[in-house]
Amino acid sequence: MVLLVMADVIPPAQELPFTLQPYGKVTVVEFRQASLMDPLVLQRSEDRLFKLIDEEDRRHVIVDFEKVQYLSSQAIGMLLTMKKKLDALGKSQLILCGIGPRLAELLRITRLDRVLTIKSTQKESLSAMGV
Repeated sequence: MVLLVMADVIPPAQELPFTLQPYGKVTVVEFRQASLMDPLVLQRSEDRLFKLIDEEDRRHVIVDFEKVQYLSSQAIGMLLTMKKKLDALGKSQLILCGIGPRLAELLRITRLDRVLTIKSTQKESLSAMGV
Protein backbone atom coordinates (compact mmCIF):
# COMPACT_ATOMS: atom_id res chain seq x y z
CA MET A 1 0.00 0.00 0.00
CA VAL A 2 2.79 2.44 0.87
CA LEU A 3 4.52 1.63 -2.42
CA LEU A 4 1.45 2.72 -4.34
CA VAL A 5 1.34 6.01 -2.47
CA MET A 6 5.06 6.59 -3.10
CA ALA A 7 4.62 5.76 -6.80
CA ASP A 8 1.90 8.41 -6.98
CA VAL A 9 4.10 11.01 -5.27
CA ILE A 10 7.42 10.40 -7.05
CA PRO A 11 7.28 10.78 -10.84
CA PRO A 12 9.09 8.21 -12.99
CA ALA A 13 12.82 8.75 -13.40
CA GLN A 14 12.45 9.50 -17.09
CA GLU A 15 10.06 12.39 -16.42
CA LEU A 16 12.14 15.55 -16.45
CA PRO A 17 11.00 19.18 -16.22
CA PHE A 18 12.68 20.07 -19.52
CA THR A 19 13.03 19.08 -23.15
CA LEU A 20 16.28 18.86 -25.11
CA GLN A 21 16.45 20.18 -28.67
CA PRO A 22 19.64 19.80 -30.70
CA TYR A 23 20.46 22.53 -33.24
CA GLY A 24 23.69 21.33 -34.81
CA LYS A 25 26.42 21.81 -32.22
CA VAL A 26 24.01 23.58 -29.84
CA THR A 27 21.64 21.91 -27.38
CA VAL A 28 18.64 23.89 -26.11
CA VAL A 29 17.34 22.91 -22.69
CA GLU A 30 13.80 24.23 -22.41
CA PHE A 31 12.27 24.06 -18.94
CA ARG A 32 8.51 23.39 -18.96
CA GLN A 33 7.61 24.10 -15.32
CA ALA A 34 7.03 27.32 -13.44
CA SER A 35 8.86 26.05 -10.35
CA LEU A 36 12.26 24.41 -10.07
CA MET A 37 12.17 23.74 -6.36
CA ASP A 38 11.68 19.97 -5.94
CA PRO A 39 14.99 18.38 -4.81
CA LEU A 40 14.21 14.98 -6.38
CA VAL A 41 13.29 16.48 -9.74
CA LEU A 42 16.35 18.72 -9.63
CA GLN A 43 18.64 15.79 -8.84
CA ARG A 44 17.33 13.92 -11.89
CA SER A 45 17.72 17.10 -13.93
CA GLU A 46 21.32 17.53 -12.76
CA ASP A 47 22.11 13.91 -13.60
CA ARG A 48 20.74 14.30 -17.13
CA LEU A 49 22.30 17.71 -17.81
CA PHE A 50 25.71 16.71 -16.45
CA LYS A 51 25.57 13.57 -18.61
CA LEU A 52 24.85 15.81 -21.59
CA ILE A 53 28.14 17.63 -20.95
CA ASP A 54 30.34 14.87 -19.49
CA GLU A 55 29.35 11.87 -21.59
CA GLU A 56 27.72 13.30 -24.71
CA ASP A 57 30.29 16.12 -25.05
CA ARG A 58 27.68 18.78 -25.78
CA ARG A 59 29.69 21.98 -25.28
CA HIS A 60 27.22 24.63 -26.43
CA VAL A 61 24.16 24.75 -24.20
CA ILE A 62 21.28 27.21 -24.05
CA VAL A 63 18.99 26.99 -21.03
CA ASP A 64 15.59 28.56 -21.67
CA PHE A 65 13.73 29.69 -18.53
CA GLU A 66 10.77 31.34 -20.28
CA LYS A 67 8.22 29.27 -18.33
CA VAL A 68 10.10 29.32 -14.99
CA GLN A 69 9.07 31.64 -12.16
CA TYR A 70 10.91 30.15 -9.17
CA LEU A 71 14.41 28.68 -8.72
CA SER A 72 15.80 27.00 -5.63
CA SER A 73 19.40 27.33 -4.51
CA GLN A 74 19.89 23.76 -5.78
CA ALA A 75 18.81 24.88 -9.27
CA ILE A 76 21.26 27.79 -9.13
CA GLY A 77 23.99 25.39 -8.02
CA MET A 78 23.17 23.16 -11.00
CA LEU A 79 23.65 26.09 -13.39
CA LEU A 80 26.94 27.08 -11.80
CA THR A 81 28.21 23.50 -11.98
CA MET A 82 27.21 23.33 -15.64
CA LYS A 83 29.16 26.54 -16.29
CA LYS A 84 32.19 25.19 -14.41
CA LYS A 85 32.10 21.91 -16.37
CA LEU A 86 31.78 23.72 -19.69
CA ASP A 87 34.51 26.24 -18.85
CA ALA A 88 36.86 23.36 -18.00
CA LEU A 89 36.26 21.78 -21.43
CA GLY A 90 37.19 24.90 -23.38
CA LYS A 91 35.61 25.99 -26.66
CA SER A 92 32.25 25.81 -24.94
CA GLN A 93 29.44 28.14 -23.99
CA LEU A 94 26.44 28.32 -21.65
CA ILE A 95 23.74 30.91 -22.29
CA LEU A 96 20.57 31.47 -20.26
CA CYS A 97 17.54 33.01 -21.93
CA GLY A 98 13.87 33.70 -21.33
CA ILE A 99 14.63 35.15 -17.90
CA GLY A 100 11.54 36.89 -16.55
CA PRO A 101 11.57 39.84 -14.12
CA ARG A 102 11.43 37.66 -10.99
CA LEU A 103 14.39 35.48 -12.03
CA ALA A 104 16.31 38.49 -13.35
CA GLU A 105 16.03 40.09 -9.92
CA LEU A 106 17.25 36.90 -8.23
CA LEU A 107 20.24 36.70 -10.59
CA ARG A 108 20.99 40.40 -10.03
CA ILE A 109 20.81 40.14 -6.22
CA THR A 110 23.11 37.11 -6.21
CA ARG A 111 25.36 38.82 -8.80
CA LEU A 112 25.07 35.78 -11.03
CA ASP A 113 24.09 38.10 -13.88
CA ARG A 114 27.81 39.01 -13.91
CA VAL A 115 28.94 35.36 -14.06
CA LEU A 116 26.39 33.82 -16.42
CA THR A 117 25.71 34.91 -20.01
CA ILE A 118 22.08 35.97 -20.38
CA LYS A 119 20.22 36.74 -23.61
CA SER A 120 16.61 37.80 -24.03
CA THR A 121 15.35 35.04 -26.31
CA GLN A 122 16.21 31.60 -27.58
CA LYS A 123 16.61 33.07 -31.07
CA GLU A 124 19.13 35.65 -29.81
CA SER A 125 20.98 32.90 -27.92
CA LEU A 126 21.19 30.68 -31.00
CA SER A 127 22.45 33.62 -33.02
CA ALA A 128 25.13 34.34 -30.40
CA MET A 129 26.30 30.74 -30.82
CA GLY A 130 26.43 31.07 -34.58
CA VAL A 131 23.34 29.01 -35.38
